[in-house]
Amino acid sequence: MVIEMARVILTTDETLASTYHDIPLLDFLGCAPYKKLPAWIYSLLDSQIPDENGLLSQAPYGLRKVEAALLRDGFRRDEVVVAHPKAVERFIDEKTTIVALHEMDPLGLGPVSMMFTNGGQWRNYTSVKFRELVERINRVRESKGLKFKLVVGGPGAWQLEFRQPAREKLRIDHIIMGEVDHIAGKLFRDIESGAADETIFVRGWPKAEEIPTIVAPSYKGLVEVMRGCGRGCRFCEPNLRVARYIPLGKIEDEIRLNVSAGIDHAWLHSEDIFLYKVEDRRNFYPNAEAVVELFEVARRYTKNVNPTHGAVAGALAVPGMIERISEIVEAGPYHWVGIQVGFETASPELIGKYMNNKMKPFSAEEWPWVLLNGTYILNKNYWFPAYTTILGLPGDSDDYEIMTARLIVTMERELEERLGKRAHFTVTPLSFVPMGLLKDQEFYKIDDMITYGQFLHLYYAWKHLIREVTKGLPAVMKNNPFLLPFYPLAHLGARMVIRQIEKWGKKKGYEVRRLEPLEDLRIDVEEHRWYSIPNLAEIY
Repeated sequence: MVIEMARVILTTDETLASTYHDIPLLDFLGCAPYKKLPAWIYSLLDSQIPDENGLLSQAPYGLRKVEAALLRDGFRRDEVVVAHPKAVERFIDEKTTIVALHEMDPLGLGPVSMMFTNGGQWRNYTSVKFRELVERINRVRESKGLKFKLVVGGPGAWQLEFRQPAREKLRIDHIIMGEVDHIAGKLFRDIESGAADETIFVRGWPKAEEIPTIVAPSYKGLVEVMRGCGRGCRFCEPNLRVARYIPLGKIEDEIRLNVSAGIDHAWLHSEDIFLYKVEDRRNFYPNAEAVVELFEVARRYTKNVNPTHGAVAGALAVPGMIERISEIVEAGPYHWVGIQVGFETASPELIGKYMNNKMKPFSAEEWPWVLLNGTYILNKNYWFPAYTTILGLPGDSDDYEIMTARLIVTMERELEERLGKRAHFTVTPLSFVPMGLLKDQEFYKIDDMITYGQFLHLYYAWKHLIREVTKGLPAVMKNNPFLLPFYPLAHLGARMVIRQIEKWGKKKGYEVRRLEPLEDLRIDVEEHRWYSIPNLAEIY
């Protein structure tokens, strides 16, 4: 389809328009500091999605949802385009009314970016690429005297509300915060007519039946299976939203669409895959049959089925569910199931205070045991959890931070003793960002606020990452030819990072010391009665 102009142009910045050679977690490369990571390395690892006459052949899922909602709400197909960020000018003329950007981290204030940019003191690639895109759009608007509105939405829109001077300097007309699936048509018409507020807070959420099915391929075959979470972690915006479950028929339609476009992958997106269609909202026992059926449906179309996020407690609660899913997707030594998981802290006290449903159906006191044994269940069935922890969580202490470091040491030792080469996990510490119900707290700035316990937490997390780069990356990513030259680069980079952490610690007066594993913590999940229940339904 060739379009010379458009009424509404949807796009994103270049950091969200790259496949990053399909290397897991490399999508976070945009969070790296712009001046610290040489441009040639970023260029090497960046692999922009191809455009089709200026259109994104695959687009971030949020853009695809807005596109589908506008078409449902009366906008014509030739009036709405999803443009590649490098070609956005091609579609702008006097008939353009709105240029809308979907952004994840426009000013570099997200947890990953704050961690890697010294508390926001350095610019990162996401903020640089966002500003470059906005400046290009503004140049077109100014040079041609056009009157279209520049709009920013998506998960990172809050950053522009938080930093009003940056928003004004960039001449952004509207910020949209919240889910718009159910009101997209009216909302965009209000913007066109001048009836919309500069900051649009969308109250409430669309029902599952109000969320449209995408009409064009999504980035890496991402398909949403639920909205919200229900666990209610106080620092997490999505967890505070009402959970809604996308019907299997809609999920299947989107997978079929992506696969027919040549995307041989189905990324099942949720805040917690193990809560899909959960019925037990008190103890959060997974609805194992529904989760298993979800993977069975996806597997009809592609062998490459992965979840995005999940809670380790759900995996541990029903080990048979994990085993069955691994059978469905044919997981094995060279076909791992990746999943991002919140580790947060080893402290039962902090988990109970801020995340009192995260460990359910287990107790807060069992949290370290849940992490160790849950990882065992995942690894045993060829699942590779990528954990994240939080540095600077309000109320933390050096005792809690050292406990987190010791738990990493414990997991490394215990899992390798039990599973050998099958033991794999990563832990990435992130800076605390005041969101959710903790908006009144302070941003964590690592260089100013780091304590000795936090330093050990950071050091042992990265030390373990080096082990994974050395022994895990070649096996897990064996089928990706790009990694042949990348592997030695990644190995060298990881070692450089750990040396820099050691040098930086010494400047702060912190020396690395050997930490012993946590006492009385072991892998014993198989000794529990419920572990061997063969029929998933009997759990209920």
